[in-house]
Amino acid sequence: MTAAFDTTARQAWMGLLARAIPARLEQLFPDLPPHDMLRPPEVGAVMVQGRAGGTGQPFNLGEVTVTRCALRLASGAVGHAHVQGRDKAHATRAAVLDALLQTDAAAPLRASVLAPLEAEETARRATRAAKAAATRVEFFTLVRGEDQ
Repeated sequence: MTAAFDTTARQAWMGLLARAIPARLEQLFPDLPPHDMLRPPEVGAVMVQGRAGGTGQPFNLGEVTVTRCALRLASGAVGHAHVQGRDKAHATRAAVLDALLQTDAAAPLRASVLAPLEAEETARRATRAAKAAATRVEFFTLVRGEDQ
């Protein structure tokens, strides 16, 4: 890993790995390389904030269960992961992939793991958007006689 590491790219793949369906992530990346746990997977909660209208004053919406993990590969690369829920295997696999994506193994992993996950996520979002659009109601006002 170099000092000029692209933080934006790392944020993108960490988010993608956190949102991935755990079974699909295991299917795409079944074998974990040897690693040392810096922080074994542990379950906790984080407070989620919301904003009225998306831009108003923040308020505490509630707590969400998350699992976090930090580990080091034999090469020295360190990986971190935070995933929603209680799936410790998902957090471990995401942390291993985070570490590997910071090494020379990044290009093949982008093609074999990240690209399929991104395509599937895009398809899921499009399906959800299409279902929501199907329920859209258009309101309009008819011009009444006395308004002319």
